[in-house]
Amino acid sequence: MGSSVRELAGATPATRDRYVDLLRVASLGAVVLGHWLMAAVTPDGVGNLLAVVPALQPLTWLLQVMPVFFFVGGFSHALSYRSLLRKHPEGTADSVYSAFLRARLQRLLRPTMVFVLVWGAAALLVQLLGGGGGLTGVTLRMVTQPLWFIGIYLAMVAFTPPLLKLHERYGWGAFAGLAGAAVAVDVLRFAAGVPYVEFLNFAFVWLAVHQLGFLRADGRIRRPALLAGAGLVTAGALVAFGPYPLSMVGMPGEKVSNMAPPTLALLAHGLWLVGAVELLRAPAARLLERPRVWRTVVAANGVAMTAFLWHLTAMFGVYGAMLALDVELPAPASAAWWAQVPLRIALAAALTAALVAAFRTFERPAAPTAPGAPGASGTSGAGPLAALGATLCLLGVLGLSMVGFGGLLDGRTALLIAIPVSAPAAVAMTLGGWLLVERAGRAGR
Repeated sequence: MGSSVRELAGATPATRDRYVDLLRVASLGAVVLGHWLMAAVTPDGVGNLLAVVPALQPLTWLLQVMPVFFFVGGFSHALSYRSLLRKHPEGTADSVYSAFLRARLQRLLRPTMVFVLVWGAAALLVQLLGGGGGLTGVTLRMVTQPLWFIGIYLAMVAFTPPLLKLHERYGWGAFAGLAGAAVAVDVLRFAAGVPYVEFLNFAFVWLAVHQLGFLRADGRIRRPALLAGAGLVTAGALVAFGPYPLSMVGMPGEKVSNMAPPTLALLAHGLWLVGAVELLRAPAARLLERPRVWRTVVAANGVAMTAFLWHLTAMFGVYGAMLALDVELPAPASAAWWAQVPLRIALAAALTAALVAAFRTFERPAAPTAPGAPGASGTSGAGPLAALGATLCLLGVLGLSMVGFGGLLDGRTALLIAIPVSAPAAVAMTLGGWLLVERAGRAGR
């Protein structure tokens, strides 16, 4: 691995924006570390440290960095789609779209499907043997929760071509349109009490952040300090005078969450974060010119998704081992609990590294697909087929993030857009959708 990383780092073109790669790794790393820190595990269940110590909730304004990842996604998707158009001007709209979806989804869905199938088999075996209680049951329910992020990311990939066209025509106006829609949703939700309308902001808020990545790709974020200041002031005002909670991550039992579904306050928080990371761009770029630093970023990017998928598995594995060895789990936020934090994180990191070593091969990108020429056999309908596949993947992954693998044999379900979905149905949708995307990508060649 070392030699290949060195070769990849050495072959980096001078035009590559290395800072974007750093932001991708750093944002996922911050999410992983945040999950390890916030988990307040006791023999009776899993709580949230931020609920135990509410004074720590302001830290989420620094550590809730998922908007940065979606911002980076917008930048990368714009470059990828435009590159495909330039390299294959003879391709039909359908074939270019299907090739784009296949290329972007492969590296995302291959490690995800391995994770899902491994955990599905393990959950089935545990429950057939009569297990599934205590911490094991909690693990089976919670280990899939981070998949919501992959579901949202799938939607961003699928909507990239039409939203990129809107960006190229209206620029900041396209972002303003999505942000305005998010405002309208929250007004209808909080002022008019319209039921279920809040779920539209899963699209409007995150796609607005994604749109900022398009703007960065075209060099149109010229005043990051103004963006950061406006976002911070707006988020502060919304929390101080509006119905929005202080925490920028979900809290157990809260009536309103800034995350699920996303709110206008979270969008303002995203603006503040995007402006802040853009202010750090120049010094970070100088740091990334150092070969050793850049090799570290390249290596981390090659396994980032695998580490993200398996980090909760590692965390629960550490806690399970502690309970099996009769190691005392101190009361969350106690002095003994804080003293134990470095050891727990070190053990979780080591176990995550072992899982990455076992599963990293599935994150390696496959050979790219070239779009077919106009009139080529099999290109007709490739775009709609790919869109259908992406939709099924999106629904399946989101459904699985909600229902988990607990109660697999009992027919446990969760509501996904008012429709009850079981874990087997969610897995089937995800796998079927991925196969459709693969078929569409091949048909478009």
